[in-house]
Amino acid sequence: MQEKNDQIIRTDYAEIMQKSYIDYAMSVIIARALPDVRDGLKPVQRRTLYDMYELGIRYDRPYRKCARIVGDTMGKYHPHGDSSIYEALVVMAQEFKKGQTLVDGHGNFGSIEGDGAAAMRYTEARLQKLTQEVYLADLDKNVVDFIPNFDETEKEPEVLPVKIPNLLVNGADGIAVGMATSIPPHNLGEVIDGVKAYMKNNDITTKGLMRYIKGPDFPTGGIVVNQDELRKIYETGSGKIRLRGKVEIEKAKGGRLHLVITEIPYTMIGANIGKFLNDVATLVESKKTTDILDISNQSSKEGIRIVLELRRDTDVDNLVNMLYKKTRLEDTFGVNMLAVADGRPETLSLKQVVEHHVEFQFEIANRKYRTLLDKELEKKEVQEGLMKAVDVIDLIIEILRGSKNQQQVKKCLTTGETEGIRFKSKASQKAAAQLRFTERQATAILEMRLYRLIGLEMEALLKEHEATLEHIAKYEDLLNNYDSMAQAIMNELDAVKKEFGRKRRTALENAQEAVFEEKKIEEMEVWFLMDRFGYVKTIDRQTYERNKENACSESKYLFSCMNTDRICIFTDAGRMHAVKVLDIPLVKFRDKGVPVDNLSNYNSQEEQILYVAGMEELKHSQLLFATQKAMLKQVSGQEFDVTKRTIMATKLTEGDKVIFVAPSDAMEYVVLQSTQGYFLRFLKQEVPEKKKGAIGVRGMRLGEQDQLEHAYLLEGHTEYTIEYKEKKLTLNRLRLAKRDTKGTKSRA
Repeated sequence: MQEKNDQIIRTDYAEIMQKSYIDYAMSVIIARALPDVRDGLKPVQRRTLYDMYELGIRYDRPYRKCARIVGDTMGKYHPHGDSSIYEALVVMAQEFKKGQTLVDGHGNFGSIEGDGAAAMRYTEARLQKLTQEVYLADLDKNVVDFIPNFDETEKEPEVLPVKIPNLLVNGADGIAVGMATSIPPHNLGEVIDGVKAYMKNNDITTKGLMRYIKGPDFPTGGIVVNQDELRKIYETGSGKIRLRGKVEIEKAKGGRLHLVITEIPYTMIGANIGKFLNDVATLVESKKTTDILDISNQSSKEGIRIVLELRRDTDVDNLVNMLYKKTRLEDTFGVNMLAVADGRPETLSLKQVVEHHVEFQFEIANRKYRTLLDKELEKKEVQEGLMKAVDVIDLIIEILRGSKNQQQVKKCLTTGETEGIRFKSKASQKAAAQLRFTERQATAILEMRLYRLIGLEMEALLKEHEATLEHIAKYEDLLNNYDSMAQAIMNELDAVKKEFGRKRRTALENAQEAVFEEKKIEEMEVWFLMDRFGYVKTIDRQTYERNKENACSESKYLFSCMNTDRICIFTDAGRMHAVKVLDIPLVKFRDKGVPVDNLSNYNSQEEQILYVAGMEELKHSQLLFATQKAMLKQVSGQEFDVTKRTIMATKLTEGDKVIFVAPSDAMEYVVLQSTQGYFLRFLKQEVPEKKKGAIGVRGMRLGEQDQLEHAYLLEGHTEYTIEYKEKKLTLNRLRLAKRDTKGTKSRA
């Protein structure tokens, strides 16, 4: 029952949907798909690494089962399913995907050729030394804020205190709602040099930064071939990088050459290696090249090695250019440097990424050294209290012996309150009243052990005090002096570069666009044959002449065409599938051929072939279409002269299908036959010419439950007889009527 104070708030449904969708989109963008510009990590990566840190799975300790890591991460920090966590863990361990791996994997973590990792119950992992020392160090020094986890039972870092621009070093990719990020990996040493250059000169330009950060450095190597375009990409945060694989020529036995691919474009990793091999095989099968005798993938853990065995007289440069043009040996990497900056998604330039990183470094360094300074000041306070206490140790002992409890002693040490304490003399009581230790000092004095009164221990305390004063001076200098802090950050970066830096793998150059001369196809006449099972083949003219009778009796479709032509296949689904004649095997007459399904998008399980013709012949003719619902139209063959493999040949209404397609140029009459036995003959000129995207006009008025079964095209003076219900029916003798009438019911 509704209370009197309750009010119904009327809201536009569109507004609710808009707000809800925006909330959902921002949740995906911020909390899942995009990395934070500060640590370059997505939430799932950050939480997985932090969980490993919390579990103590360090680089110098034994590996732990991935299932344990995934389960703990999901239970504490990332309640979005185990597969996403394990996938993130696997990627962070794959050397061929990351500029610097963050996880040390033990077991099967997949391969560069697209093999998946073993199940998480089999694999093990631990943190890399880099991750522990550069990504997770100083978490105990209040360098970043901790926030509640999803159920507020744990705390997790809002961001990791990463000391290098991980967004550049490891790159990032992710698809959010309405936006996506794609950042290439870079060389660790170069990025560190770029950061240092910015810290020395905040006004440095992108061009200036690129003297240090020269361009992407992919773990798979390869060659960036549009070096001059990188500056614009780094200035705008988006663009396209052209990548090529690295190719070497080796001499084999017998004077033959081997073309060896030793590095691949970054975009080829995974299933695209297999696609590349298939593309090369297709080039050979389609006779685009006859220079390749064999292809083998000899890749191993040592690296990529794809070998193409070539003919002796091969024009290698032309073949390599063909591979660049026709396969993924040259590919494009789309750059979109989108990341979460200041809580919102933003496309960043190279300089902006470095700016955000340096700002973050100063923030965590200030918090770190502020925390360390506070600890040293506490130590200084305690040390000074202990040194002062040694000088009056006899008095302190007298206070201790004359007091009733610890609170009475503490009060005396901090405020000089002597009431209730028994002293040996008035002088001692007067001296005790002068004591003014701090609370922290009083606690330290009460906890002090007697052995600290030994002379050597006192010397150690004095030395410790001197070291503390040095630390305080150092930390205060760092916190109050920008140059000192900057130098400290740069020193840390130098140490990281020295220990973890490596040579550049990806070459940068400006290469000309791949141009190759395609071998001209020798044009010749062939005969196309398709049997009733949908197997197709071509034979040369001489073979056809020798087997003419058998070819006619065994083939459902048979006609001559040029080998440069295309075959057009019309189906009852209203589609036209095109097949290049060169893709159809040229064989001996008794060879079976191949199913047309294998050469086109035609699916024999879903559609039926109604008409087949060569494109060149079709361009000069006109086709009549008839559908089950008696819709008719004529279409010029020019409409079908397109390069696409599949197009809609006619538009169909729901539940309709094509029953007849045939050339209508030399014909004069159309005869329609319905399933209930109605026949209608009318002049072909009553069927208008339409575009292929049109439905057409009604050819016959059909009764309920009736539909068109057959259509016929008749010449003017040639009799055409069919067998209908075991009787012969001459179609030319049917009464001539008008289109869109009911027709005459056959008495047969």
